[in-house]
Amino acid sequence: MLLSGPVTQNSSTAAEILKAYELYVTICPFRKMTNLCGSRTIARVADKAASVHIIDFGISYGFQWPCFIYRQSLRPGGPPRIRITGIELPQPGFRPAERIEETGRRLKRLADRMNVPFEYEAIAQKWETIQYEDLKIDRDRDEVIVVNCMYRLKNLPDDTVVQNSPRDAVLKLIKRINPDVFLHGVRNGSFNAPFFVTRFREALFHYSAYFDMLEANAPREDQERLVFEREMIGRDAMNVVACEGAERIERPETYKQWRMRSLRMGFRQIPLHQSVIKKVKSIKPDYHKDFIVDEDGQWLLLGWKGKIFHAISAWKPVQE
Repeated sequence: MLLSGPVTQNSSTAAEILKAYELYVTICPFRKMTNLCGSRTIARVADKAASVHIIDFGISYGFQWPCFIYRQSLRPGGPPRIRITGIELPQPGFRPAERIEETGRRLKRLADRMNVPFEYEAIAQKWETIQYEDLKIDRDRDEVIVVNCMYRLKNLPDDTVVQNSPRDAVLKLIKRINPDVFLHGVRNGSFNAPFFVTRFREALFHYSAYFDMLEANAPREDQERLVFEREMIGRDAMNVVACEGAERIERPETYKQWRMRSLRMGFRQIPLHQSVIKKVKSIKPDYHKDFIVDEDGQWLLLGWKGKIFHAISAWKPVQE
């Protein structure tokens, strides 16, 4: 059975979804930890830089960047010039880039208030079709280049859907960019099996852990929780079990699979700085005791009751 139309579309307004997201951030530390890990890592890499160019695959509403801009505004000696290239999949309709253009305007207003020099470029197209030239990288400028992709490469078609893997195409592009650091957050999941029963079983295990986390941290009758369950978890779960081929956009891999793919594509993993990991772990006591913050190799793992939901890593291309 293939689903299209109302089931896979938002039935809530943007304001309701933002309120639900606010609840999620309040009860669950994952987004706060992710943003802090990314922002602090970039700040370390760009410590003395006059200019920072952040290429963000999957920028969406740009929630990650206000705190980063604020912290850079306080940098001793003055803030760097910040340039963000916000990349998203195109929205349906006549204005495919409307949402991420609005994200750019919001970030620009914020940067202006904080006296941080800021530029923004929006790109809304299939990621595997983006060319190096589209990114306007200026090698002559003293500029630190950062590629950021948090939990979104799972939405690209994988090797089972199309012959030339869009995931590999994006990694090839990132390798050509040759950033000072590539920050990659992985939604850790093993429910991308081609066999339905295996996929259903793994999805049930994965999403029931999410519902368990919400049950322990938010009242059942909470309206924001209901919206979050329906629009975020429910829609993803429905896509996993009811859609096939190009219509199934939830195709996560485990962080160990992503590690092998990244090594194969010519990247080397670099450790996240211990001061950053320590700062991330310091957030945990403010939340429920069953949240997990752990390390495996050079990955930072975030989860709930033994189930790992997210894994964060840092990479650099190996230049032959």
